[in-house]
Order: sequence, then C-alpha cells, then structure tokens
Amino acid sequence: MLGLSFLAVAAWALIPDQADGELAPAARYGVFLVTLVAFFLAEMGDKTQVATLMLAAKYDAIVAVVAGSTLGMLCADVPAVLLASMAPRAIPLKAIRFAAAALFAALGVMTLAV
Repeated sequence: MLGLSFLAVAAWALIPDQADGELAPAARYGVFLVTLVAFFLAEMGDKTQVATLMLAAKYDAIVAVVAGSTLGMLCADVPAVLLASMAPRAIPLKAIRFAAAALFAALGVMTLAV
C-alpha cells in the first residue's frame, strides 16, 4: 500500500497547480498576517514550543526564555526564507515538479521491490 501511495504522489506531482479564481488569503489579509497564522498553526505543539515551555517553567524566567527561543527561531528561519525567496528565480518550477515526481516514483518502486 505504501509503495502504491508513493507512486500515486509521483503522478500527482506531475500535475501543475491551477488557480481556481478565488482571492488568495494573502490578498485579503496581507502577507504578514497569513504568514503569522500559518507559522503559528504549523509550529503549534512542536518540540521547540514544548522545550520553551519546559525551560520557562524550570528557570522561572519566561521573558528570557521566550526571547531566546524567538531569537533562535529567527536565526534559523530568516536565512531559509531569504533562500526560498530566491529559489523560484534560480530553479524552474517544472524542474522541481519532475524531480519530486522522480523521487516519489523511486521510493515507490523501491518499497514495492522490498
């Protein structure tokens, strides 16, 4: 089942995304708010937040712990965001789609072979 799932995702990766004509959330609410909400939802309950909570509880220094955690996340995320903003100009989307499809297809074939 897993191998077939990988092959299905490989086929799906070859289908280009199409805009459905609706207004994108970023256009309605602004890029900052959409990014803030998406980041909060994606990171909610992850190891970083649990570690921050535990450190703040242990050392009774919530402001210092939250500031350090936030600074650490910014140091990790800002270079990734800047790099990602340059990627569409450096790597064509079609090449990424084909590479992803090839990777999923290879994983599917290897999983089925085992």
